Amino acid sequence: MNTPRTTQAWQALDAAHHLHPFSDAHSLNQLGSRVVVRGEGVRIWDSEGQCIIDGMAGLWCVNLGYGRKELAEAAYQQMLELPFYNTFFKTTHPPVIELSALLAELTPPQFNHVFLTNSGSESNDTVIRMARHFWAAQGQPQKKTLISRINAYHGSTIGGASLGGMSYMHAQGDLPIPGIVHIEQPYWYVNGGELSPEEYGLKAARALEAKILELGAENVAAFIGEPIQGAGGVIIPPSTYWPEIQRICREHDILLISDEVICGFGRTGRWFGCEYFGFAPDLMPIAKGLSSGYQPIGGVMVGDRVAQVLMNSGDFNHGMTYSGHPVAAAVAAANLKILRDEGIVDRVRDDTGPYLQKKWQDAFADHPHLDDVRGVGFLAAFTWVKDKSRRELFANPGEIGTICRDIFFKNNLIMRAVGDSMVSAPPLVMTRTEIDEMIALAVRCVGQTMDALAARGLV
Repeated sequence: MNTPRTTQAWQALDAAHHLHPFSDAHSLNQLGSRVVVRGEGVRIWDSEGQCIIDGMAGLWCVNLGYGRKELAEAAYQQMLELPFYNTFFKTTHPPVIELSALLAELTPPQFNHVFLTNSGSESNDTVIRMARHFWAAQGQPQKKTLISRINAYHGSTIGGASLGGMSYMHAQGDLPIPGIVHIEQPYWYVNGGELSPEEYGLKAARALEAKILELGAENVAAFIGEPIQGAGGVIIPPSTYWPEIQRICREHDILLISDEVICGFGRTGRWFGCEYFGFAPDLMPIAKGLSSGYQPIGGVMVGDRVAQVLMNSGDFNHGMTYSGHPVAAAVAAANLKILRDEGIVDRVRDDTGPYLQKKWQDAFADHPHLDDVRGVGFLAAFTWVKDKSRRELFANPGEIGTICRDIFFKNNLIMRAVGDSMVSAPPLVMTRTEIDEMIALAVRCVGQTMDALAARGLV
């Protein structure tokens, strides 16, 4: 591992032994992976010395940016003191206690307990079991169906992928598992027709009520949704959507789950996306920004209503070897203290977030083939369209987005293509100067994309 290697040698080893997530191994290995070797602030460097602006904060997660020595030191000190012990068998340890207490302090007031996992996918598997156990413990075992949304993303484990509403994931592995159904996503630009965004928000929310009535409220355990759909394309629901969803859940006595894996820990300019939209969930899956990606850790914040039932109904037969791993917990606690004590979330809310959104609009809103230019806090997106006047998309979804993404990549700017949308979620520590640099480079890449589309006869 200490022998210096060339990029080609790393790529050959990677192709020979490493199966990548969400990748076509054959085509990837023909091209060769980009080998990332270092990170600092909002930038990463590859093995060829190229400096790259990370407009996606890794996978929506490196909220503090790269190279925070405090987090490395927290991991080192904890490894010296107690590198591992489990939290099974009536056992605990200081890092997991301190992290749990800190999470209770930072999350909305109904949350005073956390069940820790290793990832967002595991967190969403956990809420399936937790929601069903909550009702079964109260003598309602038939109340077990969970309602999610088309094009939602809740992870890639069997449970998480089932909760998610992405058909290409369901096509592999005979998913979704029984007891999970999906309703329309609140995507006004595509589904709103002649309705105003506010009218459409109510219509989309009431699809939940229609599904509850179809299934029978006595059979429905919970509704789960991301405050803003991240991997689905930064889909921001109309302002009327979440208040109506909350009303419906309360009226029909089903649990409301806010998947905060992407939106949590400052991404929207609030600590949590549910706070941005003003609703109060019963369960809240968390991960990603919990440790800024420096350690694999996730969890489920458990509202008092659910926690009281769980704590008075015997064993909850669920957990992982590394639930509450001491090193991951120590790093997560250090990360949260930095986010809080340096005022990073407040800065995104009051300063850099609004600045990013204005610069994004100024750069892309008037482009003839970009529309639905959108964003909140440090989430931003635009969509390539054929005809803005009719909200008409291109014929082959994903074709334009892939071309654009590859051009961004070649210009050393990482943003993600979701269909024909380009999405961005940079580290929360990005400064105004760095925002200017990122968007100026994105504008150049959009221009090069237009040239490529024109050469192909697509515009």
